[in-house]
Amino acid sequence: MNKTELVSHVVENVDGLSKVLATKVVNAVFDAIKHGLKHDGDVAIVGHGSYVVAERAARDGRHPKTGAVMRIPSTKVVRFKVGKDLKDEVNK
Repeated sequence: MNKTELVSHVVENVDGLSKVLATKVVNAVFDAIKHGLKHDGDVAIVGHGSYVVAERAARDGRHPKTGAVMRIPSTKVVRFKVGKDLKDEVNK
């Protein structure tokens, strides 16, 4: 399912909701998640799961063409921990 399909699903399941408004709502939810990750470090949605910001340590890597050792800097990554309700629903 992509974002367009998600918007269509929301429109189908909420009476009287236009596609334009549903798109704004879906975008607002994604923006709120991004904001929460950027400023708070994690976002927990009961029944769905948790988005957590983790730090990936700096490490040495190799240039694929030359084989030269290069330093890969540390970076932040987003990890998702699935909630019990979602896990149970997927495994039905």
